[in-house]
Amino acid sequence: MSLQSRVHQATQSASKPKRTSLVIAILCLAGTVVSLQQTMVVPLLPDFPQILNTSAGNTSWLVTVTLLTGAVATPIISRLADMFGKRRMMVVAMVAMVIGSLIAAAGGNLVTLLVGRAFQGLAVSLIPVGISIMRDELPREKVASAVALMSATLGIGSALGLPMAGVIYEHLGWQAIFWISAGIGVLLIIGVLLVVPESALRTKGKFDGVGAVLLTAALTALLLAISKGGEWGWTSEPVILLFIGTVVFLAVWFPWELRVSQPMVDLRTSARRPVLLTNIASILVGFSMYANMLSTTQQLQLPNVGGYGFGLSIVIAGLCMVPSGLAMVAFAPISAGITKRYGAKMTLIAGSLILAVAYVARVFLTGEVWMVILGATLVSVGTAIAYAAMPTLIMRSVPITETASANGLNSLLRAVGTSTMSAVVAVVLTSKVVHVGGIALPTEDAFQTVFWVAAIAALLSIGIAVFIPRIQTAPGTTAGSVSGVYVPGRKEVGSAGPRVGAPATQSVPATPVPATSAPATAAPATEAVAAGAHGTRGRHSAEYAEHIKGTEGEIVVSGTVAGTGRKPIRQAVVNALHINGEPADWSRADNDGRYSLILPDSGRYLLVSSADGWSPTSQVLEFAEAASTHDIRLTQRLTLSGKVGDGAHAMDGALVTLTKTTGEFVMSTFSGSDGRYEVPLPAVGRYILTGLDPEGRSAESLPLVLSARSAVIDIVLPHRGETADTPAPVLV
Repeated sequence: MSLQSRVHQATQSASKPKRTSLVIAILCLAGTVVSLQQTMVVPLLPDFPQILNTSAGNTSWLVTVTLLTGAVATPIISRLADMFGKRRMMVVAMVAMVIGSLIAAAGGNLVTLLVGRAFQGLAVSLIPVGISIMRDELPREKVASAVALMSATLGIGSALGLPMAGVIYEHLGWQAIFWISAGIGVLLIIGVLLVVPESALRTKGKFDGVGAVLLTAALTALLLAISKGGEWGWTSEPVILLFIGTVVFLAVWFPWELRVSQPMVDLRTSARRPVLLTNIASILVGFSMYANMLSTTQQLQLPNVGGYGFGLSIVIAGLCMVPSGLAMVAFAPISAGITKRYGAKMTLIAGSLILAVAYVARVFLTGEVWMVILGATLVSVGTAIAYAAMPTLIMRSVPITETASANGLNSLLRAVGTSTMSAVVAVVLTSKVVHVGGIALPTEDAFQTVFWVAAIAALLSIGIAVFIPRIQTAPGTTAGSVSGVYVPGRKEVGSAGPRVGAPATQSVPATPVPATSAPATAAPATEAVAAGAHGTRGRHSAEYAEHIKGTEGEIVVSGTVAGTGRKPIRQAVVNALHINGEPADWSRADNDGRYSLILPDSGRYLLVSSADGWSPTSQVLEFAEAASTHDIRLTQRLTLSGKVGDGAHAMDGALVTLTKTTGEFVMSTFSGSDGRYEVPLPAVGRYILTGLDPEGRSAESLPLVLSARSAVIDIVLPHRGETADTPAPVLV
């Protein structure tokens, strides 16, 4: 397909009526509604023991069970969404919410309420799935603001759930909360089916059932210990056993995930520095944010006995949280603008800084109701900005086929942070109390301690975020995100990625571009590719950027990575770049060597392939069909080789050993009739290479500093009776 015809196709596609705003509205409403489930029963907890004729300890499980099922379901539903369809799994999550609401409304006893709340907790898993749908289906210029708003729904729903539940309970009864939740859920399911398109993007393979079970067990044990530690006692036998169980399950889960072909969570991708640091910062931000949700209404409802309580009713205290929810709605798109101008990393730092400053202000803003509301609102502003940056940071660093599961893990870790803060708040507010009329009430110092802890967590998240790497670019270009095009003079683009998801048709092999397809070791081909990319930047960057911005003809490229003898190479990495240097997508091959890429349009791409122990290769390929195949061959193993001799003659059968400088044995071999030896190249590091003559009478050792490229080191053994000089380290 010619460039002219592709531009014409893009123009026709752009002229079609868009339902972008409606898609964003439906997805964000769904995210807000499922987030409401987390806090909708909180205003009722003081009255539930009498309503259900049970103890306060039993009714506290109405919050705990939702937390547990939500945390467990998020990574599982997200992974299934990548495999079987994002809209489909989003509907499944919402159906679970409706079923849970109906069970809770109709049952009328503790058991049915617990079952219903468990089903409701499953629905929170649709938020990372919705974010992934936005990346797949929305126009590029809309993705950043939409993802920011969708990510903020976690806080918006939690803030609005308190006043809404209080008003409904006071006027219509507690069952009405669940009936209304079920009705809204049905309407949203219909809206999703009518408005939200199903992405054709799939991750082929088998679901990791063992990994899901192990992760479920570990999360259940961890969150149960955190949420019930204060009630059962942190040193009690059940809590200690739960923490031990968490360690045991994770100790089994980690090696399993590294070994299985298609893991539940790709730990190798999660260990990449941008993803790892973003997830750590997410835990701290979630930890910090939740102090605002848990302490504000309690502070407002406390009786004015020490000069710091206000004695407000449940409904009025809940309504005081409305400005916090509205602030998150207002600042989500603003955070997208910050990301577009300065990058997602700076957005996360800015949000965390606002969080820290707001909590310090909350320590002193305690004298009036408006002061408490102002402090809580400022915290929500910081939360909205920080939360909006996280999906962008995650999605720019993971393959397009793993966006839902990667965002699911990020949401899970935020939940771990909020759960931990819940335990911290419970400990602090119950340890610093004043007794009034036989009732223990938290002191003002208790709330201030909570705010200081939250501020410190926000500052720690800044310290982590500082080390998140920025996208590096060549001189003459500016930083861009995954979806950005390198156009001189433009700031970093914060959009999460190119539109993908066009239905695949016929699988067609890729077409190599003459004179530029060659292994990376071929200097002339490498120079040709570099010159071509530079020429595109210099002459056509603006036209190229405008061209790929509007096209809708996504390309799904799949194939295998194999070595000599066509043996699949596991965990090989395939990188696809536009010929102007912009990253398009990347993929890590499974244990069978299979990989898949999502490219934004037909055209020429630079494919760079690498694997541990192999020389990398690069090719410039032309992809023209919606479903293309391209098998990659890595032909050159990385080796350590050389000759063993005495300076005049080669030695047959000489022993060659390799040990680490710390003493560990690595490998050994013998030289051939021509004196040559060859072993697979070990990992980068410092080693001692030793040769021993066949008679075992003379030896020579060489210190080596090996890099990730083949090395040729000859060993010259001293003549019998001679002593070799101490050699200098060999850098290779």
